[in-house]
Amino acid sequence: MDSRRLPNIDGVAAALVDGDGRVVGWTSAAEQLLGLPAAQVTGRPAADLLADGAGDARALGRRTGEVRLRTGDGGTLEVAYQVLPLAGEHGEVRALVLATPADTVARRRQDEAFTRELFLQDRLGLAFFDTDLRLLRTNTHLLPYTGLPAHLAGHRLGDFLQPEDAAAAEAVLRGVLASGEPVVRAELPIRTLDDPGPAVVMEVQAFRLQAPDGTLIGVTALFGDVTELHRYRRRADVLHRATAAVGGSLSVAGTAEDLAGVLVPGLGSRAEVDIAEAVFTGDDPVPGADGLLAVRRTATAGQPGPDARPLGPLGDERLGGPAAAGSLSMSAPLQARGGPLGRVTVRRRPEEGSYEAEDLELLREIAARASLALDNARRYTREHRAAVGLQRSLLPPAETVVPAATTASVYRPTDTATGVGGDWFDVIPLSGARVALVAGDVVGHGLQASATMGRLRTAVRTLADLDLEPDELLVHLDDLVSQLVVEGSEEERERGVADPSGATCVYAVYDPVSGICQAASAGHPPPALVHPGGRVEYLRVNPGPPLGVGGLPFETAECALRAGSVLALYTDGLIEGGSGGDLDEGMAQLAVRLGEADLDGDLAAAGRAIVAEMSTAGLSDDVTLLLARLHPVPAADTAVWTIDADPSAVAGVREAATRTLEEWGLEALVFTTELVLSELVTNAIRYAGGPVVVRLIRSSVLTCEVSDPSSTQPRMRRARLTDEGGRGLYLVAQLTERWGSRYTRGGKTIWAEQPLGPA
Repeated sequence: MDSRRLPNIDGVAAALVDGDGRVVGWTSAAEQLLGLPAAQVTGRPAADLLADGAGDARALGRRTGEVRLRTGDGGTLEVAYQVLPLAGEHGEVRALVLATPADTVARRRQDEAFTRELFLQDRLGLAFFDTDLRLLRTNTHLLPYTGLPAHLAGHRLGDFLQPEDAAAAEAVLRGVLASGEPVVRAELPIRTLDDPGPAVVMEVQAFRLQAPDGTLIGVTALFGDVTELHRYRRRADVLHRATAAVGGSLSVAGTAEDLAGVLVPGLGSRAEVDIAEAVFTGDDPVPGADGLLAVRRTATAGQPGPDARPLGPLGDERLGGPAAAGSLSMSAPLQARGGPLGRVTVRRRPEEGSYEAEDLELLREIAARASLALDNARRYTREHRAAVGLQRSLLPPAETVVPAATTASVYRPTDTATGVGGDWFDVIPLSGARVALVAGDVVGHGLQASATMGRLRTAVRTLADLDLEPDELLVHLDDLVSQLVVEGSEEERERGVADPSGATCVYAVYDPVSGICQAASAGHPPPALVHPGGRVEYLRVNPGPPLGVGGLPFETAECALRAGSVLALYTDGLIEGGSGGDLDEGMAQLAVRLGEADLDGDLAAAGRAIVAEMSTAGLSDDVTLLLARLHPVPAADTAVWTIDADPSAVAGVREAATRTLEEWGLEALVFTTELVLSELVTNAIRYAGGPVVVRLIRSSVLTCEVSDPSSTQPRMRRARLTDEGGRGLYLVAQLTERWGSRYTRGGKTIWAEQPLGPA
């Protein structure tokens, strides 16, 4: 080994200088620092290394300082030095000079100052753990707890923190030690063993410490109390979630349940929402004479605590009211637009800590926002009741029984928010035990389409009362729609009132005596006929143009139906729902469903099943299905006589009718029936001529019909005392339940009905 080269001193650059100021020893660290080998430096004056010559040489007379040295590449390097005098052999004076780059020394001083001040400052907690997670050093004055050891060094977190809190914190620190990945802004609840009350929330940053050679030393954690910030964030989050939750429903009960679900665990372990009874019906809640308002416990969440007693009617402050901060139970009123709607109450368990003023303010803010949602739900409930009431008034009962048919219907509007749409159906009893079956569709949805539908349904019922043929009825309905379109004001169009033009309708009349069904269509899909045994076919109805087009005729199709057949009328929403808009495919699917359905059993259940299967993909249009199981009138329940225009034949008609009624067991109706037939047959012979056809029909009522070849409409009038006639129809109207007349292809028929039982 070169005697001029000194061994390294912990990697610090060092030089040995004799009493004459010459370098007699040089470390390898010095060689690396200045780029000068020992052979080039030793034996030379140390002053030769100084960049500024004699001036810096004087500086070496001081024990410590900074100088600028020459380097092997011709440059300079500022170093910090320290001179250590040594007593050499034989009294020789020597000095050991240690040197470190000045910037390195500055950094070390900064690190020392930073570390020292970091442990002294009072705004940020600092803890240093070894690899076994034992505390080595911390500024414990930042821990706002009781029950901490006087000296924390050597302790583990579990020695003074609640077990679950210590375990959570150590899991974070262990993860940093294992992975080397620092943790940023981890929020941990902290409670001491002596103070198990509400936790303080600490925000922790942690990073691993290693020696220069990579040896793992431990982990450092920086922590700060963010309890108030955490509470603020939690309150803001609860407020946001509550606002979003209560704004998503137009149901009073649903809004209350959503509110309770947010408040637990957001604000407590138990939440109760009480709503005034009037809110559920859409009415304005009005306190009674005693100032109290009846409420219903609408929604709860969480487990009730020992003090979760009912709060009583609103206004009874003896049983509860808005609680002050610092308690375990608080409530806030639900009120909107100056009126009370109810109350919301939240409770905490004792270990969760008491409520603060900010909590009560938050609950009041949530209650205010929930109140607006509840009031909207109340108003919607009121409007929905009105809409549903309108719908029910515009449509017949879902199931009806008339002599000619038993019917069941299914109606599903696509506008589920209001529950109404533009489709309609109807079952209209006609004279002679006949029945009219109607289905129609108004373009559009919602309340306005439903109102337009109501106008058309009323018009159909009015025209049906005239006993018109199906094609003739649609001609009159088409004229009416054209007139409504012309009369529609600009204001109505701006308000979105549904345009009746383009509406469709199918009108079918079934005669249970003859078994004949007549049908006509205005742009509507044809009725489906299900024969006994399940075979399905569509009536061959030539569809005319939609209503309101005008100028084109309608055609009546006619077919004979067997007993037990089922006629199905529907709207296009049913055959479009499961077929992607292909009507032919939809009609084919409907035929399959009708053939598979149990139409001999519960007709309503069969209809619901058919609609459910046909509209599984969701409704894009209103859906209506009307099923009618047809009942013929047995031949034994009808009697027909044809007579010439001879007044003497009237007596024979009376006698034949009497015998028939006695056979039917209707002796009580003989007298009135003789009077009615006498008047009607006499009038027919006198004013219309012959032949005259008389028919009796026994169904749910006794129908007397007199047909003649005249198309002159009879008219009832009040006769004067001096008149010899004019009292016939007046007498008929007084003796029967109802009467009327209808045109036929060969003239007209006058009919009158009597109840089978006593009046």
